[in-house]
Amino acid sequence: MTIRTLDALGDVAGARVFLRADLNVPLHDGAVTDDTRIEAVVPTARELLERGARLVMASHLGRPNGTVVDDLRLAPAGRVLAERLGVPVTSVDEVTPGSLPDDDVILLENLRFDPGEQANDVSFAGALAEYADAYVDDAFGAVHRAHASVAALPELMLASGRAAVAGRLVEREVGVLGRLLEDPRRPFVAILGGAKVSDKLGVIASLTDRVDALVIGGAMAFTLIAAEGGKVGASLVEEDRIKDVHRALATAQRRGVPVHIPVDVVAARAIEADAPTEVVSAAEIPEGLMGLDIGPATIASFTQALAGAGTILWNGPMGVFELEPFAEGTRAIAQACGASDAFTVVGGGDSLAAIKRDGLAGAFDHLSTGGGASLEFLEARRLPGLAILEDDA
Repeated sequence: MTIRTLDALGDVAGARVFLRADLNVPLHDGAVTDDTRIEAVVPTARELLERGARLVMASHLGRPNGTVVDDLRLAPAGRVLAERLGVPVTSVDEVTPGSLPDDDVILLENLRFDPGEQANDVSFAGALAEYADAYVDDAFGAVHRAHASVAALPELMLASGRAAVAGRLVEREVGVLGRLLEDPRRPFVAILGGAKVSDKLGVIASLTDRVDALVIGGAMAFTLIAAEGGKVGASLVEEDRIKDVHRALATAQRRGVPVHIPVDVVAARAIEADAPTEVVSAAEIPEGLMGLDIGPATIASFTQALAGAGTILWNGPMGVFELEPFAEGTRAIAQACGASDAFTVVGGGDSLAAIKRDGLAGAFDHLSTGGGASLEFLEARRLPGLAILEDDA
């Protein structure tokens, strides 16, 4: 797809630009613990400032569901943003204040404090539109949401003759993920992990049309193993998805796409850092034990499946990587991807957190900031936040 970008914005010197960012960052005791998403919007914000624009920035944070939640205020993100930009950022404590300070960078309060955001309310979007002469969306992680700041607001801007374009992050995400859809370097291998297979059935179906191999780990793999008659002990299984998994596996087989699933796992009775562990067959997990990471034979098998790949897409960890006894599978896959000569793309908050923790972020060609958005894009869905930015020329 072709979208309008900053290159189509024209002269913005002295203009107010509404910059929809993704500052949905993790907080602990009022401090940002991972600034990846803040760093991602800096190039667009800096370019606009250098072009003379004054910014009204906005984002959601967490799920306050239309009410004010003090622990989800954006001021901590604003402080980090100011450090990264090297200019003052004025955080206001309202989503739609009656008037704005005359500062170069203003950060509105958490958009989801107002119920109109998630309802895609036109009146709420209209209140936001009053603040700006132009609109820039650089929140790729939110483009799959039909929310006011993502859909109704840019529509209003365009209807009133004001510009609505994508920032550099959204432009780059669309370019990279579009390449995976349209012209990936072969062989193309996709690695999927995480907890629930239901979250990724759509992308599995889409990817079987495009990839040369699928590698599936994490808890979602146990539904596949159970579907094939394996005994998975107390591991997570989505029983209501067994038939869907059967269909997905049959489709992959029909299209000649091998699906690699775990052959062994690191199992324990509890998800605890000091829980006794043992390596067992993935299809013969004893009662009471649950698989919490892929085992050494699976690591070797998955690594072999990645050998010689031309493109690797990875979304989702291989186990409970937050606890060291169950972190090795995710770490090993990250290392294998990082050492590959393939074009490597990683997405999803947990995968990004894992590779950043292990100092491997620099080994990947592209870090996608949109977990759900990335997956829905790869399902070739029409995403509200991108559809409004499509270039009709």
